[in-house]
Amino acid sequence: MNKLMTMARQFRDDEDGAAMVEYAILIGIIAAAAIGFIIGIGGWVTGRFTDLCADLNAAPGTCADGSGT
Repeated sequence: MNKLMTMARQFRDDEDGAAMVEYAILIGIIAAAAIGFIIGIGGWVTGRFTDLCADLNAAPGTCADGSGT
């Protein structure tokens, strides 16, 4: 019985698992922020290229087929 109580106290006092969970949550938050940032930048870049393409197609003296005539 004494050995069981000792094992229960060691399990209760062990903080390695709690630290691992905290690090896993922190990594998850960082990963979510990085993915959100990348998606946001991707949307911005896509919009810029779409606007550039529209401006180039609307410029006088250019053709949509790229021939320049």
